[in-house]
Amino acid sequence: MGFLDDAQDLLDKGVTAAKGAVSNVAVEQFGYMKAFVRMCADGAQAGWHEGNGGNLSYRLTLEEVANTRSYFYTTPSSWVMLDRAFENLAGEYFALTASGCSMKSVALDPKRFVGIIEMDSRGCAWRIVWGFKDGGKPTSELLSHLECQSVRKRVTDGVSRVVYHAHPTSVIALSKIVGPDACRLSNMLWKAMTECVLFFPEGVGALATYVPGSEELARATKEAMEDFAAVVWVNHGLLSTGAGFDEAFGLESVIVKAADIICASSSLSRALGYEDAAPYTMTGEDVRAIARQYNLELRADFVED
Repeated sequence: MGFLDDAQDLLDKGVTAAKGAVSNVAVEQFGYMKAFVRMCADGAQAGWHEGNGGNLSYRLTLEEVANTRSYFYTTPSSWVMLDRAFENLAGEYFALTASGCSMKSVALDPKRFVGIIEMDSRGCAWRIVWGFKDGGKPTSELLSHLECQSVRKRVTDGVSRVVYHAHPTSVIALSKIVGPDACRLSNMLWKAMTECVLFFPEGVGALATYVPGSEELARATKEAMEDFAAVVWVNHGLLSTGAGFDEAFGLESVIVKAADIICASSSLSRALGYEDAAPYTMTGEDVRAIARQYNLELRADFVED
């Protein structure tokens, strides 16, 4: 059934419902929603989202909320209570991918696979105000996203707005070797190529294996996000944050490329008969020198020679 048929069906049910159909189309044309959809497509094209793997959230600006408000549903969904309050997210609005959706499908039907939720005045409940057509709901990792959004909003003075989760093969493979060791992981990534320390001088967090969507995973991620803009979930994937879509996706891309290089150079070293690491791997002093050159606040206690 096409849009015209959908609209006619809604018109038959009343003007209020028809307004909802029109709003769905209008919201898709806003810049932030186009960027949201593009990021989902870029991640899928990169091969980071098998099946329904991965999810994305974005905290709208006040201007975006004001511009979008007239297109929200006249009757939002019922409030869904959370087991704790996110006080600094009170009254905020978030665009999120839908539970069970394929990231490659988001561009085909944004109003089905993306939705906007509103947090209540205490930050302890949410409701759907746009999208999630035909009974959809936010990602099963909603709690982890809210924990991350809350922490990163606080530690960046409100700058961070995007939380992006993907399942890059090389990152997951590397996590199986390194485990939940943020220091070791950060060193390996920093030394993979010279650009890494420029993108994450604070390092990258690493968490043990938790049940996806669990409160345990959300709590552990919250703690890690106090110190890191990106966190690896061992045997699961990578979570990156940023002020905007390009920043968060760029951070994810750099970490994935570094992991690709580590995996490739490790295999090549063995094939060429080297027993240890590749002979020209960067040193700790190389990492420090780059940080000094660019006046970066390097997490010095993580650097290993």
